[in-house]
Amino acid sequence: MSNKSRQQAILDIITEYELDTQDELAAMLQKRGYNVTQATVSRDIKQLGLVKVAGKSKKYRYTQVSYKEHGLHAKYDSLFKESVLSMQNAGNIIVIKTVSGAANSAGAFIDRMNLPQLLGSIAGDDTIFCVAKTESDAIAVINIIKDNN
Repeated sequence: MSNKSRQQAILDIITEYELDTQDELAAMLQKRGYNVTQATVSRDIKQLGLVKVAGKSKKYRYTQVSYKEHGLHAKYDSLFKESVLSMQNAGNIIVIKTVSGAANSAGAFIDRMNLPQLLGSIAGDDTIFCVAKTESDAIAVINIIKDNN
């Protein structure tokens, strides 16, 4: 099955069910006949621009958000400002500390900025690691993020 059909299945699943872990999403995909690994699901989540938001029945759930629609860019900008506690570089690595549970959404916001200085980012529960090309790029990214927020 193609990447496109798998990614459409992911969108269908997250529309129908509140899932808050990649393992739950992988299990649902496997029930639909997609043989996926956690790495594949993780890559699909990033490519689809999925973020976790507060759910109705679970603490968080995956959803797809277009920041330009319905004025959401300003809302996510505000969410980013309110959730980030600190940003510091260690060489070309940027460590961003957030309030508990907010790193995924804040990381998605950073990814959507499409900063050419960044090679990638990883978000946990309350920490985001961003890898810049150089130490000076890391410093520039921190300044860009601060200037935009």
